[in-house]
Amino acid sequence: MPTNDLNGLPFQLKFVRAAQMIMFSNVVCWPPFGQTTVIPHGQAEAKFCVLIESSISFPEQGWEAVLWHNGSEDGTWVALPLGEIDQNLEGAPLAITSQGRPKVYRRYFTGEVSRSNAKSTSVEFTLKFRTNASAAWKWVNDQSNLSNGELFFQSNHLPTALHDCFSNFSSTFDVQPLKSEVSDTSLWSLTLTMPAAGKESVFSNEPLGTPLDFTRWFALIRIWSPWLAPRHGKAKFEVNEDAILCSFLRRDGLHLVLLAVSGLEDILTVFKHNGEGAILVSSRNDGTNAGKAQVIAAVGRSFETANAACMYQARKLVSGPGSLSKGLQEALDEPVDEEARTRWMENWYDGLTYCTWNGLGQDLNEQKIYNALDTLDKNNIKITNLIIDDNWQSLDNPGKGQFERRWTDFEANKEGFPNGLAYTITTIRDNHPSIQHVAVWHAILGYWGGVSPDGNIAKKYKTKVVSRSQGHETFMPPAIITVVDADDAQRMYNDFYQFLMSCRIDSVKTDAQFFLDLLEDAEDRRRFIGAYQDAWTISSLRYFSVKAISCMSQTPQILFHTQLPTNKPRLMVRNSDDFFPEIPTSHPWHIFMNAYNSLFTQHLNILPDWDMFQTSHEYSSFHAAGRCVSGGPIYFTDEPGKHDVDLIFQMSGENVQGKTVILRPSNIGKTIASGVYTAYEEERLLKVGTYHGSKGTGSGILGIFNVVQKPISDFVMLTEFPGLEDGMEYLVRAHTTGEISKPMSMTDKFPCVSLELQTKSWEILSTFPIHTISMRSSEELKPQDVKVSVLGLLGKMTGAAAILGSELTIEKKGRLHVSTRLKALGVLGIYISGLPSRSIKDDFLITILGSTIPVHTVSVSKISENILEVDVERAWKEMGLYSGWQNEVAVEIFMS
Repeated sequence: MPTNDLNGLPFQLKFVRAAQMIMFSNVVCWPPFGQTTVIPHGQAEAKFCVLIESSISFPEQGWEAVLWHNGSEDGTWVALPLGEIDQNLEGAPLAITSQGRPKVYRRYFTGEVSRSNAKSTSVEFTLKFRTNASAAWKWVNDQSNLSNGELFFQSNHLPTALHDCFSNFSSTFDVQPLKSEVSDTSLWSLTLTMPAAGKESVFSNEPLGTPLDFTRWFALIRIWSPWLAPRHGKAKFEVNEDAILCSFLRRDGLHLVLLAVSGLEDILTVFKHNGEGAILVSSRNDGTNAGKAQVIAAVGRSFETANAACMYQARKLVSGPGSLSKGLQEALDEPVDEEARTRWMENWYDGLTYCTWNGLGQDLNEQKIYNALDTLDKNNIKITNLIIDDNWQSLDNPGKGQFERRWTDFEANKEGFPNGLAYTITTIRDNHPSIQHVAVWHAILGYWGGVSPDGNIAKKYKTKVVSRSQGHETFMPPAIITVVDADDAQRMYNDFYQFLMSCRIDSVKTDAQFFLDLLEDAEDRRRFIGAYQDAWTISSLRYFSVKAISCMSQTPQILFHTQLPTNKPRLMVRNSDDFFPEIPTSHPWHIFMNAYNSLFTQHLNILPDWDMFQTSHEYSSFHAAGRCVSGGPIYFTDEPGKHDVDLIFQMSGENVQGKTVILRPSNIGKTIASGVYTAYEEERLLKVGTYHGSKGTGSGILGIFNVVQKPISDFVMLTEFPGLEDGMEYLVRAHTTGEISKPMSMTDKFPCVSLELQTKSWEILSTFPIHTISMRSSEELKPQDVKVSVLGLLGKMTGAAAILGSELTIEKKGRLHVSTRLKALGVLGIYISGLPSRSIKDDFLITILGSTIPVHTVSVSKISENILEVDVERAWKEMGLYSGWQNEVAVEIFMS
């Protein structure tokens, strides 16, 4: 008897046995196995949800599931039979039919483990299951090779003394309790006096102590000099790289977060370990005066609150009196056309961007750029921003490696740009009017090898020969390089950016900023690091209104000195190491790294940039989904003609002005709370959460990525979506399939959806608040409740982010009015319960700019009979509508 297993693979079935059915079953549990889950202190029990999937090739069975746990009063292991949900009465949760997911039987079970019965705050659990009452039990650990799950019932009490969180706590630090700006957190400052430096820096490695009674830790480390990356561990704290942030999940369910603050008094501070689990505070003083190494510690009921408490305090430290140089303060005080700045920044942040780097290669010239832009036009891809990346500049040492080449002149190189930079940019702008902004690349010190001592720049500005260390970079040898002196950096930047403006360049990508941290001599470090950062910031403010990308700049001093303070406009900053198109294993790691880095960078005064990617690539949609939920910009670097137009359509839309805009959520995307301590190597789905809109009326969004080299099944709980509130009902919609859940709330028995993702696969789930409206079509009819939800633009990865605002009202005659303002054109989706009983022609009137749209632009979704689809883009173009200066479109829906 030929048949298929759960994954659709053929095998020969000679006769049916319970053991065979169990072999090809799949079990999904929440809280998950192999992970730690914190039960908040106000929650009396841990609620379990279990899904058993079995192949439809076998007869359907009466499955049983029993939870085993040691949460009894005496700590012994006990059995908790789980109750099955009657799907006929209560309805089944949405099981997303993603590509490759087999058709199976699904049985759902629930149960609770009470806090009051637990002997300790920690409870382990596992599961056994069987096909029927007479069959043998199967342990899920044997089935999946996953370890037991663990619950931590959170303590009701926060520690009042920091030393209670450590063993062997050092008395060397001056520890002071602080008032936290975040509720339910305890906060402390730790300082250590550092002696003054001379020509050479002064270093210190001081043991802090060993964190007590924790089960997992997470750290953000310097993976190499310019970039941050996550590290994870269990039990023993041990990082092989310098860390700037460490967090420990304690067994009482509380979170201890430590933040090393740099950029004050020329002192850099990071965390190391001593090989035995203790934390070392490692500091470097470059200043001529004694100073203080600074560490901030917080304990909170969640990582997010403890992390926020540390970051808010750090911002106070770096934004105090005297934190701004005189030049920077003057630049900030200069009058600005706020209306123009808003318009520029809207295009800069939200415009679709093309970058030349991977797509056109390092042998760059104007003809390659012209050809690439012409090809985009032929494919009807309208970009808003263009970045001309490395290799446009005039350099010496032709034919040598980039670290040996040096900047000679402001003008573009004559080989690639024979008519000069101004001619190239004018040609681009004249031939491609959709391009609003053109940026060029340059290094913070000019170029990778500095400036040429024989070039025009060296002749015009004061220079200095400096020693650049190798740092952690084995590919980059130490060097003696010539650079524009710190005393002349501001004048050089003013002149350079004035030249760029004269060429109609209005933005920059400033790279290799970590070179400032590679300067060896203490005198050079204290003179150059702050001076160059301020010179670049002042000039980018003055000439480009901060239309600038800061790249390779995740060094501690820059993070705290330049990117944390909120006393200047928001800056766009690269959030991670590069996109490497030729390295297959780098792509899941790239999304993972960015999601965890954003736990820190969300608190900086920046817009995190997850880097460019290519739309025609085996991981193209994987990267696209990551960029869409990041809350940051989207730019691509396709080779000419190698474009996935449909993918670009899913990421963006055309607005009423004919510009292509990305649908960027209003909040930064980051790893959600349940995943903070989950390592890259663990077999779990990565969940990146963001929120768009106002409190109570917006949408929680999850980007879900399989970063494991095998298919993974999981629940997505309603509680995992950011920003959702108790007492409200929501719909969950899957982007790739268009499927939509039943209405559900946090208090439902099974408030979740399930999904399975194959390798290289992803999904974006969006929640939409439901409004229950009591309406009637005439005075004689009894009012009926109608559930309505505005779903944003369908077919877009983050279509919820197209919603600028929506309002539902009942008119005097009982007619429902749904008013929705959209950022872009497309197909607007509206969920309406009972839609099948209504007629589009007789019961609906839909207008744009006061004009009724054609009936044929309105339809019922083929996926859900309760979703009304309004093709706003088709209606707009067929009707020849014009919005004037408005960038948004208002759709008015009236329903009887």
